[in-house]
Amino acid sequence: MNPFDYRRADDAAGAAALAADTPGAAFLAGGTNLLDRMKLGVAAPDMLVDITHLPMDEVEELPEGGLRIGANVRNSDAAAHPLVRTRYPVLSQALLSGASGQLRNAATTGGNLLQRTRCVYFQDLSTPCNKREPGSGCSALQGYQRYHAVFGASPDCVATHPSDMAVALTALDAQVVVQDAAAERRIPVARLHRLPGEAPEHDTVLSHGDLITAVELPAMPMAAHARYRKIRDRASFAFALVSAAAAVQLAEDGTVADARLALGGVAHKP
Repeated sequence: MNPFDYRRADDAAGAAALAADTPGAAFLAGGTNLLDRMKLGVAAPDMLVDITHLPMDEVEELPEGGLRIGANVRNSDAAAHPLVRTRYPVLSQALLSGASGQLRNAATTGGNLLQRTRCVYFQDLSTPCNKREPGSGCSALQGYQRYHAVFGASPDCVATHPSDMAVALTALDAQVVVQDAAAERRIPVARLHRLPGEAPEHDTVLSHGDLITAVELPAMPMAAHARYRKIRDRASFAFALVSAAAAVQLAEDGTVADARLALGGVAHKP
């Protein structure tokens, strides 16, 4: 692991400004994905901006009936929260299907959305990977293919996004609240991640220094009946071969009034 500077900011805007001013900076929250990549040599940040102490660890009810989940809320806490379990069971199910209990106790909402692919070639420094080193090639094209993308891939990358939570949030029309050094904005989760195209090294539409501070879910009565299903090689601590978050709302005459379907494990984004 390479040497790095360690900093703490007083607020979200300060953390964003600190990271933006340092090209090699990364935010540190639960660290369940970042520290793995640092140990493997896949990531070598010059500075870690610790955001664990910032007040972003609450689940709050919004005036319109939705929920705001802070970026530092642990995955296990979000999954067990009474409002999440009753109003958005699909999100609770998605969170509980990811990783292990120990990791869910450390992993955060913001970090879950921003985790990088678990493609074996991305994590193996001995093999070319355009996501890790742009222009070096994609070893996965002619390699192990069980976890490759089915949709949206490009000649430069066929990796898939690993988050279960992002799939449920996409079906729920959730938005991420993003803070930069100057202002706050909102981005639909469905537009947060991007397809690889010719620049697979960019996972999301965020700019360097942008900090996710929360996720907001709209009031959605049909969400109480939504479900998450994940197909994987083993029952625990395995990424999706394919997953689905699905919800249907019926009108009084029995016809479908609204339907939501989001897929995971099949593309660079939900």
